[in-house]
Amino acid sequence: MTGPSRSPILDVGSRAVFHTVLVVAVYLLCSGHNAPGGGFIAGLVAGAAFVLLDAANDFDPAARRGRLPPEVLLGAGLAVAAATGLTSLAAGATFLESDFVSLSLPGFGTVKATTALVFDVGVFLLVLGMVLAVVDRLGEEPE
Repeated sequence: MTGPSRSPILDVGSRAVFHTVLVVAVYLLCSGHNAPGGGFIAGLVAGAAFVLLDAANDFDPAARRGRLPPEVLLGAGLAVAAATGLTSLAAGATFLESDFVSLSLPGFGTVKATTALVFDVGVFLLVLGMVLAVVDRLGEEPE
């Protein structure tokens, strides 16, 4: 006798909402300075999208083949967050002191980007990497 079959409703539903949830995560990441949100919440929302996709695939490791390893996301997130603080030190400011730059982007006009956004991107990558690492380890046999 075989195990329970995969749910076609969950499979189609998860693929239908996956990209939408990732867009919401990016919105939360970008709006985190002036409204509720930021890197932590955005990382949890993006992690939830990947958990939903993994649940639809019965947490099959073969379905994760094209995905970056969680360790890469953890390392990149830590590097980005640390580099943000060290950059402000190199500029003669205090550690993690916020600064901004105005960019003129075609089609968008003038956009102000802050160093807090760069730090939030690091936190986002850290949280997403941690969620993916936990999900990857679920159900594994202990060594």
